[in-house]
Amino acid sequence: MNSLHTVAIIQARMGSTRLPGKVMEPILGIPMIGHVVERTAHIGGVDAVVVATSNSERERPLVEYVQAHRQARLFRGPEQDVLARYVQAAHAFGAQAVVRITGDCPLLSPRVSSRVVHTFFDSQPRCDYVTNTLTRTYPRGLDTAVMSLQALLRAHREANSGPQREHVTPYIWSNPRKFRLVNVAANADRHHHRWTVDTAEDLRLVRAIFETVGEPFFEYEQALDVLEEHPELAQINAEISQKRLGR
Repeated sequence: MNSLHTVAIIQARMGSTRLPGKVMEPILGIPMIGHVVERTAHIGGVDAVVVATSNSERERPLVEYVQAHRQARLFRGPEQDVLARYVQAAHAFGAQAVVRITGDCPLLSPRVSSRVVHTFFDSQPRCDYVTNTLTRTYPRGLDTAVMSLQALLRAHREANSGPQREHVTPYIWSNPRKFRLVNVAANADRHHHRWTVDTAEDLRLVRAIFETVGEPFFEYEQALDVLEEHPELAQINAEISQKRLGR
């Protein structure tokens, strides 16, 4: 049973390099961040949802949207040191366990994320970090990680490279001798699907999936069905490569 106050922290910003402002791009008339918040709010075991963005003035459209959204709280912190932003947000909202979600995953699966969260609690006190990305079997874009506050704080103390601080969790998953890690795998390997949104092509694919389903809330199997029925859609972003440190 979950006895720890668990906060899902969604990192999001307007200044993304490959597709600036992507988190506010509309999908079925709803900003992408709205889809992520809605899906995160349905993750089992999560006590609070926080959107953590930077202190930059360019975040204003995102900030105003989140402030008007009842399902998420807002936190603002360092722009480049996202690890520090997570630590500050965790302290601000009394987190004892932190669920890391990124704001560019509008097809996030609450059921898959719930499985990751429940695996974390079922593994206590023997586990520091649970994710579904150590060995990828789920589509990219369903990424979920859960860590203890202690693990997050240790990473904050010890991580000193830019990528380790910008991407939050690399220090943890690259140090299995320091942290107890658990991976959650799917029942079939679907990691070749790319549903995260880094580029205009990614956004086109995600919009096509939503428009084909015709409603904003559905589980990832329905997205798989769409791509099985319309295999040409997967070619929209087939040439897009993921930036490094994607675990």
